[in-house]
Amino acid sequence: MLIKKKKKKNKIMKQKKQHSIIEVVSNTIIGLVTSFIIQLIIYPILNIPVSIEHNVVITSVFFITSIVRGYLVRRLFNNIF
Repeated sequence: MLIKKKKKKNKIMKQKKQHSIIEVVSNTIIGLVTSFIIQLIIYPILNIPVSIEHNVVITSVFFITSIVRGYLVRRLFNNIF
């Protein structure tokens, strides 16, 4: 009697673009809050005069940059693997 072994197909689930952006934005929002708080602590320690308004602008620029970078890296890796 022959026993046939079923081959398992290794299905790699790729992340949808919508899920990629949701993950990236969620991760970046956490980073945004963390960054803002750290800047409020570090700038005065280093005697860097930055107002709250300037701190918001600085944090926002890094926030947007981080979202774009994270999304592009996620999509790149999703296409490679």
